[in-house]
Amino acid sequence: MQPMQEDQIIIIGSGPAGLMAAQQLALKGFEVHVYEQNKAAARKFLVAGNGGFNLTHNEELASFVQKYEAEEIQGIVRGYDNQKVIQWLSDLGITTYVGSSGKIFPTKNFKPIHVLKAWLEELEKLGVTIHYDHTFLDFDAAEVYLKSNDQNFSIKYSKLILAMGGGSWKKTGSDAKWVETLSQKNIEITPLESANSGYNTDGKFHQLQGQYLKNIKVSFEENSKIGEIVFTKYGIEGSPIYYMNRFTRKHDFPVMINIDLKPNLSEAEILEQLKGTEKISSILKRNLKLSTTAINLIKTLDKESYLDIENLAKTIKKFPIEVLSFRPMDEVISTSGGVAFSELNSNLELKKFPNVYCAGEMIDWEAPTGGYLLQACFSTGFWVANAIANS
Repeated sequence: MQPMQEDQIIIIGSGPAGLMAAQQLALKGFEVHVYEQNKAAARKFLVAGNGGFNLTHNEELASFVQKYEAEEIQGIVRGYDNQKVIQWLSDLGITTYVGSSGKIFPTKNFKPIHVLKAWLEELEKLGVTIHYDHTFLDFDAAEVYLKSNDQNFSIKYSKLILAMGGGSWKKTGSDAKWVETLSQKNIEITPLESANSGYNTDGKFHQLQGQYLKNIKVSFEENSKIGEIVFTKYGIEGSPIYYMNRFTRKHDFPVMINIDLKPNLSEAEILEQLKGTEKISSILKRNLKLSTTAINLIKTLDKESYLDIENLAKTIKKFPIEVLSFRPMDEVISTSGGVAFSELNSNLELKKFPNVYCAGEMIDWEAPTGGYLLQACFSTGFWVANAIANS
């Protein structure tokens, strides 16, 4: 092992937060070593790309940051925002385009692996060393403890960045084993929970498995989101559902969410259509132009509710779905919870362990899908690197 350099930085985790920190520090002349427990870098980054590789969002910054509930993360995202991520991608040779919903994607000739390859090549040019098959065990005020090839060893650090991810998709290495390690050091950890998760629902909706509802509005209390959802063998999934997670999490399950099946019409306008002389099923299809899925959903109502047109008009605007629980943590897109901001100073440095920083999803913030998750990982990595470089 090489002798310790005064400006050598140790980063645990080669996800987007860790790699962004590594790049920024290397650009400023630091020697950077990244330790990764997998045999390859950024596995969750690649897996996330399989479902549509949106790297950030083109939304105006003022509304963009409102997608993050924690004020601390809002400030960090402002410090390294979506436009800077787009420029960073361009500097890597990755061209992008804005999708119809505002999401930023690499152009069609760039797959997730191409983006990662370009990034890793840039890191190599900058002299960043990534050590694979190295498992994080522990750290103290001077050293970090690792395991590789069944051998335990320690490395002294000048600065240590922990960027080990949340607790979803364990197969990618995001296993949250760090929670116990940090908890034993009396570092407060907000319990990890499923985020950007589908909902388990009453069994009567399971018969709609595989069917989509498009251009609908999902609401819970005063919160609402327009988009698309899909029924599954256990319940419902989709970006409006994921958006509601942070609000429903504050309540004990079961909770009731509502779906507006016709957001562009008022209840009175729907009722007027239902007063027609045709069969209700014909009015729903021809006059209201509801989708087959929406009509199938309505037909889960009991006969009395279906035939009462005043009740039916109300239901079309506010179809109730009882939510029983989130999906299991390991199968969801991301997790909420993590290292409490009260344990970190404004540089994301642990107050109890000066020179140890946290970045990425292991901090207690959450965001909806659509590029916001990756954006915050990029932003926290940049933020920590900038803090270290200016310390």
